[in-house]
Amino acid sequence: EVLGYRRALNEIHHRYEKLAITPDTLMRLHELCQSGGGDAGQFKRLDNDIIELVPNAAPVVRFRCVTAKDTPAAVDELCVRYRHALEQDHIPPMAAIAGLVLDFLCIHPFRDGNGRVSRLLTLLVLYQHGYEVGRYVSIERMIEESKEDYYECLQRSSQNWHDGRHDLAPWFNFLFAIVRRSYVEFEKRAGQVTAPRGSKAELVLAAIREQPGEFRLAEIERACPGVGREWIRSLLRGLKESGDVECSGKGPAARWSYSGSKGSNS
Repeated sequence: EVLGYRRALNEIHHRYEKLAITPDTLMRLHELCQSGGGDAGQFKRLDNDIIELVPNAAPVVRFRCVTAKDTPAAVDELCVRYRHALEQDHIPPMAAIAGLVLDFLCIHPFRDGNGRVSRLLTLLVLYQHGYEVGRYVSIERMIEESKEDYYECLQRSSQNWHDGRHDLAPWFNFLFAIVRRSYVEFEKRAGQVTAPRGSKAELVLAAIREQPGEFRLAEIERACPGVGREWIRSLLRGLKESGDVECSGKGPAARWSYSGSKGSNS
């Protein structure tokens, strides 16, 4: 299971731009992280509700998930509505992400492993909107450390979900807090890193100078194996401030260009 989860993470780390939010992608992530299971990569065949086990009392049904029969259509609708929310309704990405993950958990499309897939899905869509902190700080660990808040906010936001009258705010605030805490931790780690120096910087600078025109950060990554993305990003920011490179756009789609002798590092 650990190896399967690592494979799923690698799939996201290296191919997130090519992984559209579709039922096939969700089943692929489940297949990877549940490798070895007889139903890995398959939607549930039997209904599965969220049950709370209370000491010295009968089990309590906390939430009735979508039935097995209705699950394929529900997942398909979930993916279509997510894309529509971004492309047509212009919902802010973080709100759309929170809605996507909450709806996934309420559908509970797999017999087992729904929590794992939900965290992989969270990482994937964050990447796709330029929030790459999960590459350096484990979002899974952040959620695990806030498990009580996780279950409380999930329960509050799932009430009346089947009727479309649920309140997204508790779950949104939880997810936003997780992302913010991840960036705070990353900032602390990054603050301990010394400024770029030596052969590594020369390698990256040489790769930048060799670009024939505009380039993306990913192209510099490929030209400099072994140099971390955030390290390259930090160097590019410094070169931008000194006028050696120019940048247009934001996030993964940003385009950079070498300015030659305009700056101080040429």
